[in-house]
Amino acid sequence: MRPCWKIALINCIKLRQSYKKILKKLSLIHRFRTNTRNSSKARKADNRIKVISGRLVRELERHLKPENKDFKRLDLFKKALAQKRNDRDNFYSLHERHTKCISKGKEHKKYEFGNKASIAKTISGVIVGAMGFRNEFDGLTLKLALDQVANLTGMQPKHAIVERGYRGTHQIGETTVLIPKPPKKNQSK
Repeated sequence: MRPCWKIALINCIKLRQSYKKILKKLSLIHRFRTNTRNSSKARKADNRIKVISGRLVRELERHLKPENKDFKRLDLFKKALAQKRNDRDNFYSLHERHTKCISKGKEHKKYEFGNKASIAKTISGVIVGAMGFRNEFDGLTLKLALDQVANLTGMQPKHAIVERGYRGTHQIGETTVLIPKPPKKNQSK
């Protein structure tokens, strides 16, 4: 984990070993993990990176004083190293803790990482509202986005044109929700 190095360099701590060459080699192995021949090598590289990260965290723990501001960050690194695949509150980014794993049901990309955003704009292209959400169903976020537009502009929109992810909702208050129909079988994707 690179952030451990950065903390060590900032505080001028002399590490027992530099893992620069080893990590460069492991990242190269990790890069070609999708090839079936390299999958076991990549798994071993993952484990090795995890071991190196644990060593760095323990070494920094020994060298840093508890009153140091970077000492508090070590808990975050420990949590990242200890989390398992099926744990409840996994986090996917050390720098942006609010990043979530979102399953959108796309065939080519089953999972995406980040947050959902709802942007409301007029037909002419002027943005009149924007909101961020965690991982709620799109149909539930539409009412909140329309409320924000009404608060900011002072007018309730008559029509909302949305994508098929908002299916199930056809009317919210005075606003009619327009959703495109699914394509017919004879139409190409």
